[in-house]
Amino acid sequence: MYSRLCSFVILLAVAIPAAAQDRAAELQTAFARAQHLKRGINVSHWFSQNPGDYSAHHTDTETTPDDIATIARLGFDNVRLSIDAVPLGISFFSMDAIQHGAPAGFGGPDADFIPRLDRAVDTILADSMAVTIDVHPEDSYKQAMRTDNNAVDRFVMLWRKLAAHYADRDPERVFFEILNEPEQNDSYRWAGIQARVAAAIREAAPHNTIIATGPNYSDIVDLLAMHPLADGNVIYNFHFYDPHEFTHQGAGWGVPWWSYEHGIPYPPTESSMQELLKEVPEPANRYQLENYWLDHWDGHRIRLLIDEAAAWASANHVPLICNEFGAYRAYSDPVSRTNWIRDVRTALEADSIGWAMWDYHNGFGVAVKDKDGKSVVDPQTVEALGLKER
Repeated sequence: MYSRLCSFVILLAVAIPAAAQDRAAELQTAFARAQHLKRGINVSHWFSQNPGDYSAHHTDTETTPDDIATIARLGFDNVRLSIDAVPLGISFFSMDAIQHGAPAGFGGPDADFIPRLDRAVDTILADSMAVTIDVHPEDSYKQAMRTDNNAVDRFVMLWRKLAAHYADRDPERVFFEILNEPEQNDSYRWAGIQARVAAAIREAAPHNTIIATGPNYSDIVDLLAMHPLADGNVIYNFHFYDPHEFTHQGAGWGVPWWSYEHGIPYPPTESSMQELLKEVPEPANRYQLENYWLDHWDGHRIRLLIDEAAAWASANHVPLICNEFGAYRAYSDPVSRTNWIRDVRTALEADSIGWAMWDYHNGFGVAVKDKDGKSVVDPQTVEALGLKER
């Protein structure tokens, strides 16, 4: 008995340093690869956020190879590629069925979603940029995982297939982001889901770096509630849209009263806000908007908030990125919008946090589409991002 106990102690003493060395090597890899995610852009509404139409016509025209070339020419080093889970699952199912004898065309219009996605990924890589494979489903898909364990099982299976499918691409430049804004208000449940998915990814793709996030909407407060995963080859992310009263003014989603706001300035002043407060009809909502300028939102405040995220990463010895930030352009003053983008970008860079702006040529875009559907780059936004078209 004594000899067996001694043998167990010796094995444990050997195993613990070995595990620590493995994690240290994994962390070193994650920190090195985070350098590929310094200045990024989100390509939205291409393979996600367009439910009901992920046809070849849509994906061939929404974002084109010329758009990807423009993104590279602007100086972005990575693209966050958002992907809806539903057509992704349909396409994998169809591919499996065809391999087992189903006729071509099985699975409907999204059956070839994966081959079209492959072309997008390879186009980004060919333009010398890294790509984040971001599973970015509709809210209903995420909400199912709040209570339905079968939904979680299906999500784990989806990621096992997705990771295996892209495991043969360059792991230095292909990143796997588990889920965009999980909308899980139970942080312990989300931690369990995320750990399961990370384990499935690691089994299928042992060399790729994973991107993990906090619960809910991936805000800084959600990041601060996290405990790092056991896997060391992980980069952590957060999103930044504060204050929403400014960044989401005029938006028809989210808090209903945002749709009343137009021309809210940043930074705010008492004189500039007096008339604008009258845009919001309900007193309680007007009170919230009034607090936007009473809270003295400016670059200094933004820097202090982002410092909190950086402190969490430093304390946990993990790499960190902010892969969404932006301001809705339809109803915002262009000068105020560029002021906010510049303040966020410079705060992130001051803390050595890589970033990816939301988004390329849709509602928050660095570019806008003209009447012919061609992307026209906005030089003010490019300047606010510290970039210059080559």
